[in-house]
Amino acid sequence: MAPVASKANPLLTTIPWRRIKFRTICGGRISHAPPSSPAQSPTATDSEAAGKKVLETFTEEFEIGTRKITMETGRIARFANGSVVLSMEETRVLSTVASAKSDGSRDFLPLTVDYQEKHFAQGMIPNTFMRREGAPKERELLCGRLIDRPIRPLFPPGFYHEVQVMASVLSSDGKHDPDVMAANAASASLMLSDVPWGGPIGVIRIGRIGGQLIVNPSMDELCLSDLNLVYACTKDKTLMIDFQAREISERDLEAALRFAHPQAVKYLEPQIRLAAKAGKQKKDYKLYTVSGDTYEKIRSLSEGPIEAVFTDPTYGKFERGEALDNIGRDVKKILEEEGDDEGLKVLSKTVDNVRKKVVRRRIIGEGIRVDGRRLDEVRPVYCEAGHLPVLHGSSIFSRGDTQVLCTVTLGAPGEAQVLDSLVGPSSKRFMLHYSFPPFCTNEVGKRVGLNRREVGHGSLAEKALLAVMPPEANCPYTVRINSEVMASDGSTSMASVCAGSMALLDAGIPLREHVAGLSVGLISETDPATGEITDYRILTDILGLEDHLGDMDFKIAGTRNGVTAIQLDIKPAGVPLDIICESLEPARKGRIQILDHMEQEINVPRTQDGRNSPRILNLKYSNEAIRRLIGPLGALKRKIEEETGGRISVNDGSLTVVAKNQSVLDKVMEKIDFIVGREIEKGGVYKGIVTSIKEYGAFVEFNGGQQGLLHISELAHEPVSRVSDVVSIGQVLNLMCIGLDVRGNINLSLKAILPKTGAKATPVVGGSTTPVQQTPKVWKPTSNIEMKQQNKDYQPAKAVDSLSSIVIRSAAECDEADKSSGLNNPSKADAPLDAKKLKIGTELTAKVQQIRAHGLVLDCGSDIRGMYRFEAGSGRKFVVGDKLRVKCTSFSGKGIPVMSLVQG
Repeated sequence: MAPVASKANPLLTTIPWRRIKFRTICGGRISHAPPSSPAQSPTATDSEAAGKKVLETFTEEFEIGTRKITMETGRIARFANGSVVLSMEETRVLSTVASAKSDGSRDFLPLTVDYQEKHFAQGMIPNTFMRREGAPKERELLCGRLIDRPIRPLFPPGFYHEVQVMASVLSSDGKHDPDVMAANAASASLMLSDVPWGGPIGVIRIGRIGGQLIVNPSMDELCLSDLNLVYACTKDKTLMIDFQAREISERDLEAALRFAHPQAVKYLEPQIRLAAKAGKQKKDYKLYTVSGDTYEKIRSLSEGPIEAVFTDPTYGKFERGEALDNIGRDVKKILEEEGDDEGLKVLSKTVDNVRKKVVRRRIIGEGIRVDGRRLDEVRPVYCEAGHLPVLHGSSIFSRGDTQVLCTVTLGAPGEAQVLDSLVGPSSKRFMLHYSFPPFCTNEVGKRVGLNRREVGHGSLAEKALLAVMPPEANCPYTVRINSEVMASDGSTSMASVCAGSMALLDAGIPLREHVAGLSVGLISETDPATGEITDYRILTDILGLEDHLGDMDFKIAGTRNGVTAIQLDIKPAGVPLDIICESLEPARKGRIQILDHMEQEINVPRTQDGRNSPRILNLKYSNEAIRRLIGPLGALKRKIEEETGGRISVNDGSLTVVAKNQSVLDKVMEKIDFIVGREIEKGGVYKGIVTSIKEYGAFVEFNGGQQGLLHISELAHEPVSRVSDVVSIGQVLNLMCIGLDVRGNINLSLKAILPKTGAKATPVVGGSTTPVQQTPKVWKPTSNIEMKQQNKDYQPAKAVDSLSSIVIRSAAECDEADKSSGLNNPSKADAPLDAKKLKIGTELTAKVQQIRAHGLVLDCGSDIRGMYRFEAGSGRKFVVGDKLRVKCTSFSGKGIPVMSLVQG
């Protein structure tokens, strides 16, 4: 260790502390520090230093993969029942164990596992108001579950003393995820404590880059890896699997599991050696067990009625539960009459044990499950997409009595969740929030704070769907899925995966593949002497009761091509890896059956063409234009959001507009166009405000603060004597840009958008300034090719200094160009129409697309939509698909061409 002086702050070392005689404050009085003693002088020897305490520490060093790992105990947290600091390079994690002195009155193991990441571990101060860490974050809850799941099965049956395991990150270099380190440190601290525990365990993380499996990958390597496997085991049995991948095949998954087991076992021997050096003698805790006589008495009273309930497949979940509760009450009444206090204390546990034996004997002996299904049979499936049409996306998925409602909400990139963790990305745009309300099991309960189980199930479903999400370039939006459990009878997290996949397609998200999931269970018989499994059965799509009474809950989600997420929880003290690998094939077959039903309901992303469908638009602007739009301290941006109801998000030079429907989007774009402006084009229609009136015309402010001249000759088709007779200051007009004058000023025209009917010119007030060629292209994710074409077609707005795109030509040249393009030549009207060249007077053939109350919507070709208003007294009937000869007479306030019928 380097001397302290070498690590001192250079600024502090320049202060002459001895010269100013540093003062100490004690008891409210100030006194001078006593002069330094000779023993503190540089010439004093170590033997003369008084009060120095030497801490006895014990260390184990070993290597796994390419990483050097150190376990140390005795230096810090010496009062804890067991404490270990595990180090990997510059990352250090402390794990402590404490056990309550008294057990209290309970019939379960009150094990608490807490994991905490504090900002000091990376030399930072929290950004919160109090400048300290608050409630546990989602990541901390997930890491706590990762530690809890493999250590809980190894506590002996009947051990009901309160135990608390706490893991804290002391320092982090950001290169390694501390979660796996904390799990191994927790195992080592339990080994050092006097708490009875059947460890040690080893926990390993495996990645794969380019087909090569990597042990303990760094965070940078995980970004390139196509799988993230966390595997926990004892010497010969699997305890826990937490897995995320990009559609990995079952064969490759099995290879990764068999590679991970011997790597995880390498953690065991160092823990045993450390416990031999510094471990405590295991204490003889009181184990609560049922006496043989009491067990036989309760079994004889309850076994027959319980078997009758379990052999009747007509029972539903609640009918079966009520029947079992009645059996328990009947046995309790008999014990109360006999005054058997010991039997009453253990009644609940004993009856539950009898249920377990009855179910296991029936499944292993007869191969028939509680609800009458075969071992590999999936419950009936019901799928419905688009259940809530007003939302962005929604779906209902039911499997048996389990039912989940999923909704999808699309947001701007700025609405991504901020992740305040020591490692990993700083934000995420895809979120799945799982909710398990009490009514889904017909219970009464409170909804308070984050629930570990809900966070864990939501994280599993999120991992499963993340593998098939399109890349950010094709889906640059924040996506939130809400999974609401409506009814629960097993595997609600896997039902959330299925419902979430359908809801995403209903929202128009182009998923690579459908994702489905189900849970596989295990019923086994063991040898009482050795604890080895002698017989077993694998169950596909387990019920909640089979999860409770069984040995394994193996949740597997994936596509037709492979697995995307796994979560394995074990109730006994481990399951052989061969059985785990054998379970993959039944899970795959059941997953394919569910995918068949889901694909029949919805198989391609839906387009969002409805009037009330949400709209999301990505735009590109210059930094100067964005600054004008946001305004001082974002005041202008907030004003636009309040007035229109839309949301604007600015991120890295791009602007994202989120609107509830097309009408709201039009309002937002009208505001944006007026403030920021677009590239000025000759023939474009723009909205402006009259700022001043002169004798020769009016000056108009438009397109984000630019000035244009509306000459008196351009006010109407008829001569105008005074400008103020037609326009007034503050009036809003839709005007057409007709070119530049000799001084470079922008010339605007009002008469160019008015019909040449000889009627008095009436200024057009209000409406959007977006011309037909500038109609915003809203994301319709029917295919990646279409999305790339839309991005290619959209041109970002630019700050206009000059009209370089405008070409000034004579009237003869314009007429000649119009003739050559065929826009005014009826003989060429059927040629492909260019939206940028469509203008008043153009004749063309259009098709009737829609018939509305006051007019027609016409398909003019080249994605141009026009409208025709019914004339008073017109008795002609129109049919969708009719072809009409029409002429463009004007443009609406939103830039839509208004057509009139050509008599012929």
